[in-house]
Amino acid sequence: MADDCFTHPRLAAIYDPLDPDRSDLHAYLRMADDFEARQVLDIGCGTGVFALLLADRGVEVVGVDPAQASIDVARNKPRGGRVRWICGDAAGLPPLRVDLATMTANVAQGIADPETWRMTLRGAHRALRPGGRLIFETRDPARRAWEDWTREKSRRVTRIPGVGSVESWVRLLEVSLPLVTFRWTYRFAADGQVLTSDSTLRFRERDEVEEDLTAHGYVVEGIRDAPDRPGREFVFLARRP
Repeated sequence: MADDCFTHPRLAAIYDPLDPDRSDLHAYLRMADDFEARQVLDIGCGTGVFALLLADRGVEVVGVDPAQASIDVARNKPRGGRVRWICGDAAGLPPLRVDLATMTANVAQGIADPETWRMTLRGAHRALRPGGRLIFETRDPARRAWEDWTREKSRRVTRIPGVGSVESWVRLLEVSLPLVTFRWTYRFAADGQVLTSDSTLRFRERDEVEEDLTAHGYVVEGIRDAPDRPGREFVFLARRP
C-alpha cells in the first residue's frame, strides 16, 4: 500500500511543488545516458518527474506506481502521453524488455515488507533484457538520517499557485531498526484542512542488499556514492547476466 501523500488526491497534487529540487535525479539521467538506455522501467514513478525527464530525451519509458492519484497527476502533465503509465507494482508487470530499471529517491526503502521487496527484485529482473541494469539508492543506516526528521528542522510554508499556502512538517514516530516510521502533516491555509501521511522506511545494510541482489540473479557491478548526498547513501548498480 502506498502512503497517503501519494494516494490522497489533494496531497498528490501538491507533491511536486512541495519538493521542487530534484537534482537527485541528475545522476540517474547520466547513468541512463552512459548505458545508452532506450527503454526504461521507472519503478515507483510517483508523479512522473523522472519518467518525463527521460521521455524528453527520446527514451521509451514505462512508469509503474501503486498510487492511482500520483499516476493521474503524472498522466495529466504536459507531454504525459509520451510515457506508458501503469498503476500497480513491479510484481505484476506485463511482458517487458527494458535496458534499465530504476528506483529513485525513497522507493527502494519504501518497500519495507521483505516479501514485497523480493517480488520487486524478481519483477525487475524479468523486465530487464539480458545485460540490462537495475539502479536504486538506499540510505546508509550508520548515518542515522532519521535524527533530523523533526518539526523544528523540517517545518516550512509553501505558496502554491491555485492552492494557497501549505504548512508542512515531519515528526518521527518510531525507530525499530531496520524500520523507521514517521508522519508528515500538511495544513492548508485556504480552508484549514489538516492531512497527515505516515510512512515506514526500511534501512538495509549494504551487505544485506548485495546478498538480496545476488540471490535474485543479479551481478552487482558497483556501489556508488550519491552525488547530492555524499557519504549518506548507497547507489546500487546491478546487472541481469
